[in-house]
Amino acid sequence: MLARTARVVNGCIVVFCLGTSAPVWSFDFDDVTKKAQVLAQRPYKAPSAVPDFLTSLPYDRYQSIRFKPEANLWRQPASADKKHFEVMMVPTGSVYRHAVTLNEVDQEGVRPLIFNRDHFTYPSPDLARRIPADLGYAGFWLTWPLQSSSAIKSAERQGNQFLVFGGASYFRGVGADNGFGLAARGLAIDTGLPSGEEFPAFTEFWLERPAANAATMTVYALLDSPSATGAYRFVISPNTVTGIEVSANLFARSNIDQIGLAPLTSMFYYGENTRQPAGEWRPQVHDSDGLLIRDEKSADLTEWVWRPLQNPTSLRMNYFQVTNLKGFGLMQRDTRFDDFSDAEAHYEKRPSAWIDNTDDWGSGEVVLVEIPTSSEGNDNIVAFWKPRQKIEQGAELNFQYRLRFGDHAAFDGNIGRVVDTWVGAGRINGANQGENNRNLEGTWRVVVDFEGKTLNAANVPVVSEVGTNDNAEILEHFVEHLPEQGIWRLSMLVKPAPDMDTPLRARLLAGPNAVSETWLYQLPDLAQARD
Repeated sequence: MLARTARVVNGCIVVFCLGTSAPVWSFDFDDVTKKAQVLAQRPYKAPSAVPDFLTSLPYDRYQSIRFKPEANLWRQPASADKKHFEVMMVPTGSVYRHAVTLNEVDQEGVRPLIFNRDHFTYPSPDLARRIPADLGYAGFWLTWPLQSSSAIKSAERQGNQFLVFGGASYFRGVGADNGFGLAARGLAIDTGLPSGEEFPAFTEFWLERPAANAATMTVYALLDSPSATGAYRFVISPNTVTGIEVSANLFARSNIDQIGLAPLTSMFYYGENTRQPAGEWRPQVHDSDGLLIRDEKSADLTEWVWRPLQNPTSLRMNYFQVTNLKGFGLMQRDTRFDDFSDAEAHYEKRPSAWIDNTDDWGSGEVVLVEIPTSSEGNDNIVAFWKPRQKIEQGAELNFQYRLRFGDHAAFDGNIGRVVDTWVGAGRINGANQGENNRNLEGTWRVVVDFEGKTLNAANVPVVSEVGTNDNAEILEHFVEHLPEQGIWRLSMLVKPAPDMDTPLRARLLAGPNAVSETWLYQLPDLAQARD
């Protein structure tokens, strides 16, 4: 049996097991949970706002405030044969209107990370002089050498920024080959409801110092809002695909009409399935182009559902019923430069994010919220899991899941997947349209391209199965194999319901078996679409 010894450091009991190199620290997830429980019994108190001169900074001026790499937490000399985590602090200002409390947890106990304005460079001496000495940090970046040392800027000293916590309960991550794009959140409350959305916020973090050369690290967070408090644990593994094991314990301060678990937030301005706004020369602009859902209907039947994203003319709430949710995510399947032709934003490098349901969440539905936007500067897409159970004051909710950031191919199912959706007038293509167009007035031509091994391996004809509601008509649908393009093209001629949106559902079959994802779409009201 290993002997134990203990000592008190900074008011925290640290227990060491003699004969082992791994200390047992007294601070863990249970401590954060207890803090959240106590906080839930108290009235909500909004965090103090940072000075107005910082929140009113233009975005480009705020971006010029930089954390000095030599001030990184856990800074080590560059070494080609060692990998280690470092932490960079996020300055308050611009959209970051509140500071958070940061703590380090190591063998010496728990200690606060005190704000130091000298750890930043500022765009002007005047701004630097006005920074309060006790301002605080807005959040933090984690760095780790995702790429080879030769591919990393020398100033970064072998560290790539791969995960950032900052603003409300938002956190953004990337895999090795991605640029930053969509975000995850700790919790969503009343998103899209007429009552207005509530934005819970992480108010305190504990960063557990990883062992030397560790490939994972742990972060704890305390969440607070008028309606709920929460304790979170994030076990983080940066790699080609960056994985985060999330555990959360929530406590309701009041009744919650619509709670969103494992929420993802993204931007969709326009794509190949929508009109290109006047004055825009880029073919597409979006961080994500579709919602993917994995529904395990039985032990031998799994349905993969693909819903292309849209920028609607009015708020749209979409509720997807599932039998047994195994995962969902917001995907960026357009990954060629020519898809966007944007040499500055590089939307083709934006990551996809996937939620693996590693716990039994019970019954519920995946919710997709699409909010109208007139620019790419607004995150207008939210997806989350809504449990069927009512969340009433005093309720406790415990759940776990795995979140992954990376290329969409890491999350696709082994089935034909949708690569493009095209929507246009229902006329006949080509110059000789003649009299045929008279019968096509008020119709849409909808084209969906699929690709995948299950389609190419089919030994019976591939056919389409298409459906809509009783108020609309599918005038025709057929499948073509385009071998030079490596795709199977489904073409539909649809006469939509008058004065209302038209739901569409389609998939490809080989005999009785589905060989593709189930494609879902909401065809907009024809009158609105022509405005």
